[in-house]
Amino acid sequence: MTGSDVPPPFRLAYVPGVTPGKWVRTWNERSPEIALTLLQVSAGEAADLVRDGGTDAVLLRLPIDRTGLHAIPLYTESTVVVIPKDHHLAAADEVAADDLVDELLLHPLDDTLDWERPPGRPAIERPATTGDAVELVAAGVGLLVVPQSLARLHHRKDLTYRPVLDAPESRVALSWLEDETTDAVEQFIGIVRGRTSNSTRGKRPESEPQQAPASKPAKRRSAPPQGKPAQGGRRGKPRKR
Repeated sequence: MTGSDVPPPFRLAYVPGVTPGKWVRTWNERSPEIALTLLQVSAGEAADLVRDGGTDAVLLRLPIDRTGLHAIPLYTESTVVVIPKDHHLAAADEVAADDLVDELLLHPLDDTLDWERPPGRPAIERPATTGDAVELVAAGVGLLVVPQSLARLHHRKDLTYRPVLDAPESRVALSWLEDETTDAVEQFIGIVRGRTSNSTRGKRPESEPQQAPASKPAKRRSAPPQGKPAQGGRRGKPRKR
């Protein structure tokens, strides 16, 4: 294969906490001729990156501004509260939003949870990122409610987390430009949706000629049995000689 024949790489961006490894491995097994390049992007930049052509597709968290974009929800994450290990809520297996009413709750600028109004007392300033908010939790400044994958990503030995029962949940989705559903994008959609390598995408390959439907053979009218008249006819009388 010459340099001009090498297909361009498939560019896939993803936000922190999302782990595309299993899908990347499947891609490499099925399409080794097309390199897949990964790019981590902040939650606030994810939609604009694909909209501006900086990536072919992006794994992000909903809700987003969907103007000009397709988005396929893939799964929903549990929501947890990040707390110091010696916090009184650490004794519970799970907490409710009402349990956070008296707590100072940090609300970072990159938060993707669709709160109508976050519970608890708001901090004077909003941390710039989730990572900054985790550092403040460790310093005893307040608590943080995030998708579980972000709590795992920013794990610290002095912190733990507990599920929050009645909090909004984060949905992870695959997004790409409405007018750029390329073959590579279709291939990746099939992978994240769990299609096998032998399954089709519902489209006829360009190389496959479209066949005209076979015409039905004309019905033959069967001949009447010997010695019997055809339908509608009558048997003539024998002539006298």
